[in-house]
Amino acid sequence: MFLFIGSKTITGKITKLSMLKTIDIIAGTRPNFVKIAALLSKERILQLSSNLPIIFRLIHTGQHYDPILSESFFQQLTIKCPDHFLEVGSGSQAEQTGRIMMKYEAILMKDPPSLCVVFGDVNSTVACAIAAKKMRIPVAHVEAGIRSFDHDMPEEINRILTDSISDFMFTTSEFANNNLKSSGVKSDKIFFVGNTMIDTLKMNLKNLKKPEITKLKSIANRDFIVLTLHRPSNVDDTQNLKNKIKNIIFAVKGKPIIFPAHPRTAKILQNIDLENDNLYIIEPLGYFEFNYLVQNALAVITDSGGITEEATFLNIPCFTLRTSTERPETIKFGTNELIGENFNKLNAGIEQVIKGQWKKGQMPPLWDGESGLRILKVLKSLAEDNEI
Repeated sequence: MFLFIGSKTITGKITKLSMLKTIDIIAGTRPNFVKIAALLSKERILQLSSNLPIIFRLIHTGQHYDPILSESFFQQLTIKCPDHFLEVGSGSQAEQTGRIMMKYEAILMKDPPSLCVVFGDVNSTVACAIAAKKMRIPVAHVEAGIRSFDHDMPEEINRILTDSISDFMFTTSEFANNNLKSSGVKSDKIFFVGNTMIDTLKMNLKNLKKPEITKLKSIANRDFIVLTLHRPSNVDDTQNLKNKIKNIIFAVKGKPIIFPAHPRTAKILQNIDLENDNLYIIEPLGYFEFNYLVQNALAVITDSGGITEEATFLNIPCFTLRTSTERPETIKFGTNELIGENFNKLNAGIEQVIKGQWKKGQMPPLWDGESGLRILKVLKSLAEDNEI
């Protein structure tokens, strides 16, 4: 049996191993939890057609520790309980990264795995990759190669550093493949597997749940806007955030705006007078509830890369309040467009959406719900060939 996964073709081999290989799966934030569900949810485990020569050890760093941003995702996505919970909590970039490295290193010293698998671009990703690599443990990076080319973004620094020390690269797009190759990564270390976030969304479409906010008479399906903002460049300056939200309120022409506010953003919003009958600032939602909103929205306005992917899969018009994106496939193939600070562009875009004239997206390559299975098959092959 042959499986095409990008630069490599893997042949199925039957190899008797003297022992199972332990693979650490690192997670710390909401996007991580969504991505690891493509490997570790009950539904995905049941899909496996053969036994893996692998034991997965789940490391939850505790970077997101709010129950809605952490516990509810494990419950809703039926992810196995963490084997280790590092409880690092909040702090500056350096404080958080340093605490994660120290706590993960203590685990590695007692019981080193055969491989450390990190996801995305958060502090947990780069911290655990560095800790593992310095102890000569191979590192695999899921979502390797994505680039915004904006070094003012902390996530961009994390991506570059993680890729520079990773041994195996799992990519979501040809854009990512080309970024890695142009930086000198050998093709046989790159595995084009697709998007694990889409696996999880596709598996859970049947479970999406109507949140309480949609029961208000003023909010009807396909007639409201979903807004999310969390990046420091958008929310840290109070006056800047106030101006942005006022411009958004004007641009959406009286449509209700549902704004599930990240805890950090919510604290800043407490100091802003934003009284408006059409703006609903609510607490963060669980995975099922939030994606119900996206699926039934007129449009999404966001600064989150992951949400642009979910909107593309659900074919919902999406406006990104950034001048760059690490996910260009959501623009080339999907429903997303960059707005930056150009609220005239947002105003014109909303007019197009209301008239039904917004571009119709198509599915990017390998967004088929099989990415997690492709990764598992690669990991199985690496274990059987003693590459890990």
